[in-house]
Amino acid sequence: MTSGYRPPVHPDAAGVDRKVTEIRARMDELDSQLVALLNERASCAKEIGRLKETVGLEVYQPTREIEVLKHVRSRNDGPLDADAITRLFERIIDEARRLERSTGSGAE
Repeated sequence: MTSGYRPPVHPDAAGVDRKVTEIRARMDELDSQLVALLNERASCAKEIGRLKETVGLEVYQPTREIEVLKHVRSRNDGPLDADAITRLFERIIDEARRLERSTGSGAE
């Protein structure tokens, strides 16, 4: 008499290792793209810093920061939650602000 129960089928360890290696290679590709995009964004921040300096605008503009955070949160489809996206972009914004401040005089 059989109960119809079948234990779950687990892939072999070698198959799991291959899949993990494939996923890690994809993550490496994505990391390279992220680095390129972050540096492109940083170049934009430096240019904004130069422009602000020419007309005497303050680097820190809280309303713009709020707009950026609202924008990226609205574009988020997960799996990162909105708070994680906010924390990541707060750090990105901090670095952009540092770059904006360092334009012109070369001082931070």
